[in-house]
Amino acid sequence: MGYLHIGTSGWSIQVDDRALAHLKIVILTELRKGHGIAFSCKHPADQGSGRETFWINPNTDLRFQFFGGRAPSINRCWLQQMHESCVAGTGLYIMEEPLQLQRVSA
Repeated sequence: MGYLHIGTSGWSIQVDDRALAHLKIVILTELRKGHGIAFSCKHPADQGSGRETFWINPNTDLRFQFFGGRAPSINRCWLQQMHESCVAGTGLYIMEEPLQLQRVSA
């Protein structure tokens, strides 16, 4: 399990390294284009449940902290689904990895 750190306030969310690798690609791709991203996440029950949405723009401080030392293989279908949510009204969120695997090396 890794962490996505957003902003200078010290806020972070724990994310599975595999999902975090996919989030990183989608977020950085959009930021390189100069686009902002609405990122939503759910809080676990031990943190009071609920959900939160962050506005991430090219000036937002981000840090992707991975627990594992090796980059996972990348599932193109998952990237596509995450990207579609990113540009849709729902905004980007962590979703289940699709069963259809189209993996490429990281």
